[in-house]
Amino acid sequence: MPERFAAQWLTLREPVDHTARADDLSLTLAGLLPGDRRVHVADLGAGAGSNLRYLAPRLPQPQQWALIDHDTDLLDRAVATAPGDRWASDTRIHAYAHPADLNDFPDCLPGTPDLLTASALLDLVTGEWMQRVVDTCARRCIPALFALSVDGRMSLAPAVTGDELIETAILAHQRGTKDMGPALGPDATDVAARMFVERGITVERRWSDWQLGPEEASLQKLLIEGWHEAARAQRPDAAETIDTWLNDRLRLLDQSRILVGHQDLLAIPCRD
Repeated sequence: MPERFAAQWLTLREPVDHTARADDLSLTLAGLLPGDRRVHVADLGAGAGSNLRYLAPRLPQPQQWALIDHDTDLLDRAVATAPGDRWASDTRIHAYAHPADLNDFPDCLPGTPDLLTASALLDLVTGEWMQRVVDTCARRCIPALFALSVDGRMSLAPAVTGDELIETAILAHQRGTKDMGPALGPDATDVAARMFVERGITVERRWSDWQLGPEEASLQKLLIEGWHEAARAQRPDAAETIDTWLNDRLRLLDQSRILVGHQDLLAIPCRD
């Protein structure tokens, strides 16, 4: 993804992500973490820090966040914007960049955290990587909160010719090979939940769907263009239909409504 596009994408999606997330899981999580000391949080694939900005103010404990990512430019941005104006007098929260390759999990962790968390990550990882995360949580008794994993549900209105073709191509693309290997894609939350339960870990799941309307036209445009590119790569034989779909969708931005299904998952090991 080009750097300029990536930065714009992350900026536009952050308020939508925060609105979609399940606040009650944050409340449950707050009760699981130590209340008598600073808690250590490992944010996997932290990127520009959206997960930090959402979750940290919702946890009452003093916190130290290790922002783990391979992209040092995004990590620098995350650390620079972490306090923000609203946290100017809040000394509870400290964040630092921890450049590392997530493929090296759990060796990429700086010690043993009190919490593992990530946003918009699980659909990009492999089943083998997910199993390592589950095993680590079980062995070290670490709760985990994974937000905004796509689950394959899509709804576009008004309908146009090509919607079904695009949806099928996108689902296939999401299950394709990403940086880590064959991605879990829309099966990510189901697979992760099953793995946690098999290790005796309690799982709570919530919907965290994007509900995009005309007021999110800029984000819709990037989303549609991204889907177009992915569908073209998946179905080069249907390029003409896919290009027509793109033009039709962009013409409808002033009335378009898109639902993108996501789920949040909280894993609770060592519950008495």
